[in-house]
Amino acid sequence: MSAKRLFWVLVLLVGAGAAAGLFVLRSSSASPSVAAPAATWAAGERPAPAFTLRDENGHAVSLAAYRGAPVLVTFMDPVCPDYCPLEAKVLNDALAHAPVSVVAVSVNLAANGRKTLLHAAAKWQWGANWRWAVGSAGELRPVWSRYGIAVLQTKREVVHTEAAYLVDASGHERALFLWPFTAQSVADAIRSLR
Repeated sequence: MSAKRLFWVLVLLVGAGAAAGLFVLRSSSASPSVAAPAATWAAGERPAPAFTLRDENGHAVSLAAYRGAPVLVTFMDPVCPDYCPLEAKVLNDALAHAPVSVVAVSVNLAANGRKTLLHAAAKWQWGANWRWAVGSAGELRPVWSRYGIAVLQTKREVVHTEAAYLVDASGHERALFLWPFTAQSVADAIRSLR
């Protein structure tokens, strides 16, 4: 088994175990599935980990700046050739029915240049409601850790947990989506906050 496949098996097992644990301990939904969030939390139950990073234009981007409206926090590699573009498409489809802002925290330290970030945003057809969140290793690694995102840099690519969190207007996590998830499940979760 290649290192990449072994890592994905471990990520999926650990991610499924973590999601199941979160679900059993803190979730209010009946059962995790592709058609539903992997975990949900009641209002005010689980504060979203705070962060302040920089966007693709060098401006500060923080979770606190989104207070007052729901936001999706996801984790993407700007040069990813497979899963990240698929996740972006699903999220774009969800936003067509339930618009919110999206903060995409980069998982690729070597691909955080403005040109690369703008190219990915254009290629993945991001709207004006999307922003990248980038920083140094010392800034990004704690964010990944607090959100339970595993990141492995191999010689040729970055392998990471594909997840998106729905954060409500008061800054609390309300739903966790683990890939694969559907646009309908994300849109339904967003609408449930209104």
